[in-house]
Amino acid sequence: MSLTSWRRLTRHQLFWPATILVALLLFNLPFTPGFLAVGVRNGHLYGSLVSILVFGTPLILVALGMTMVIATGGIDLSVGAVMAISGALACSYISRQPDQNAVTAALTAVALALVVSLLLGAWNGLLVARAGVQPIIATLVLMVAGRGIAQLITGGFIITVQSRPYQTIGGYLFTLPTGVFIAVAAVVGTLAVTRRTALGLLVESVGGNAEASRLAGVRAQRITILVYVFCALCAGVAGLMNSSNLANADANNAGLWIELDAILAVVIGGTPLTGGRFSLGGTVLGALILQTLKTTIYTIGVPSQANMVFEAAVVIIVCLIQSPDFRRRATAPFRGGTRTGSPPVRQPAGVDTPVEARP
Repeated sequence: MSLTSWRRLTRHQLFWPATILVALLLFNLPFTPGFLAVGVRNGHLYGSLVSILVFGTPLILVALGMTMVIATGGIDLSVGAVMAISGALACSYISRQPDQNAVTAALTAVALALVVSLLLGAWNGLLVARAGVQPIIATLVLMVAGRGIAQLITGGFIITVQSRPYQTIGGYLFTLPTGVFIAVAAVVGTLAVTRRTALGLLVESVGGNAEASRLAGVRAQRITILVYVFCALCAGVAGLMNSSNLANADANNAGLWIELDAILAVVIGGTPLTGGRFSLGGTVLGALILQTLKTTIYTIGVPSQANMVFEAAVVIIVCLIQSPDFRRRATAPFRGGTRTGSPPVRQPAGVDTPVEARP
């Protein structure tokens, strides 16, 4: 590979996230030699890689919706609360049915949870687009109140369900985790809508300059409401996957702090918090990096007291590696440049140096 081709490859938006993900996976091999091995147990695939997919797909879904919100220059802190409400509604409905294994009961519970998630997203979108409330404040309201709503639905208890049709959402299908099929469908569908139609450009235009987009004929308010509804829908599906996988609804812990992981996954994937552009592929890689990092922490035996510190340190390193400016400054001594300072100012021709500045 020529030097020009290598530089072109390293400048690709997905190169560094993909490289970091591969490096994290390989880092586990000395501690767990069979880390990359995948086998079949009880009729489905089993292994560390499968576990990363099982626990990473809810984060991928939430981060997918968060990407579209951030692309418009907004933020959504309520996705964890929406997850809790979605799982609480579904499990609460199923637990009251005489036959929990009825397919109709599971389908009705899923439909109820998703409809409420859409309404919650519309509420966030209306506060931001129509009422003019700052996104961080509008979604912070639902982040706090939504967790309380979920606790009211469950009565403050953990609701356990024994519904085989419902557990399929967080279980396995054709030996693979069902969440993988859901996440792939969501990512492919979002890519098709945003990159094969004008919607992606409209979202980026709103994030770049909402007022200029409005003056150009773009219905910025509708676009803003739409992305918040989509984000809440993704969070609602993630809540169903989480509660189905655990076979219960825990309003206190379901989706707790997942909004921070989702924002971090979006940033690692290359989407700026200022909006104006987005990378769905980068978001998926960012979510997988975070889940692989969590798995790595447990694999190498980091003490539980230092988990968060270790994770924060690795995330900082990952973000620095992805920064073009940091890489340029770090490699400046090897390229004959300087890390700091500005280049000397050349005096225009015909202009003499002042007497005070002469040596």
